[in-house]
Amino acid sequence: MSFTKVCTVDDLWEGEMESFTVNGHDILLVCAEGGDVKAFQGICPHQDIPLSEGKFDGQKIICRAHLWQFDACNGKGINPDDCALAEYPVKLNGDDILVETEGVAPLFAHS
Repeated sequence: MSFTKVCTVDDLWEGEMESFTVNGHDILLVCAEGGDVKAFQGICPHQDIPLSEGKFDGQKIICRAHLWQFDACNGKGINPDDCALAEYPVKLNGDDILVETEGVAPLFAHS
């Protein structure tokens, strides 16, 4: 696997989300409650809306368009529960946050 540096831990505080383009992929980094950093596809699987335009409460990612909600721990849909966000592997190297994009593709859901 080839990880790419995206940012540092100082760029992403607990309860925050930030969007990045990594190797041509729209990535949404979130720092969930407890400080766990996750990387998901940055586009809502419903209608291609950037998730960074929505809200993040430390537990749920909420799309602004139709209020679809996703669990920030695993990307699984909460409302509706039959969809999910693609998750990208993340690793920390000192203060650097790195993401692997190879082999991961965004997921799309029903409309």
